[in-house]
Amino acid sequence: MSRPSERDPLAARSNGACRFFAGVMRRQLASNFRAVRLARPGLPEVPPDRPLMIYANHPSWWDPAIFIALHPRFFPDRQGYGPIDAAMLERYRFMARLGVFGVRQDDPRGAADFLRQAMRVTDVPDRVLWITAQGRFADVRTRPLGLRPGAAHLMARRPEVLAVPLAMEYTFWSEKRPEALLRFGAPVEARAGEGAVALGPRLEAALTDTADALAALAVARDPGSFETLIGGARGTGGVYGLWQRARAVATGRPYAPDHAPETAPGGRP
Repeated sequence: MSRPSERDPLAARSNGACRFFAGVMRRQLASNFRAVRLARPGLPEVPPDRPLMIYANHPSWWDPAIFIALHPRFFPDRQGYGPIDAAMLERYRFMARLGVFGVRQDDPRGAADFLRQAMRVTDVPDRVLWITAQGRFADVRTRPLGLRPGAAHLMARRPEVLAVPLAMEYTFWSEKRPEALLRFGAPVEARAGEGAVALGPRLEAALTDTADALAALAVARDPGSFETLIGGARGTGGVYGLWQRARAVATGRPYAPDHAPETAPGGRP
């Protein structure tokens, strides 16, 4: 039997499985977060005739769930793919049905695994490669981000790939459950004859700028600066939640589960 790093992600991927698990992940995110929010103005315009690489920081276990849940919303007409630790794929083989391919972590051959499969994924324009470019869990405040070189090497070999930075952050505002915050940055494209050595710093700088801009929005705590992609569970629940409801009924006031009201764009309630 072939190793996970050698299996063909194009043959293994199932549209039905991707749709099913996108719904599962959306429900999981709605249950565990107050909301999944995308900073305005949202996804930048991308040409339909070029393969895309969404490259992100890697602050949490939730990052792949974000990718799976939101791919159909952002790219309904494109197939999505992404790397995962080969040992994890060996343990959860069903994930190959989601367009996931194995990369040997902490192994010198891992870079070759990634590049071989990523080249196949991006050889036609109607596909998206989603990667956590740091290749490890890292705090959102870590600087430099320390991106692995695989993304730059891919673009040097396949300059038609358009790279879109995506910053992700999970933070608590005023409610019981955290906010999942996202921000896309301006796309990066390879210049004529540009190699990986030059591309790497440009990719890192673009993602750093995007992450810094998202951090400022997270500190500001203004939901009006974001579009809500997935509305999650509201209120505190439990005994306190029941007390809040009973108090609203007793006083004749509408029940307001949130501690702070949502605001419209520009910060107006």
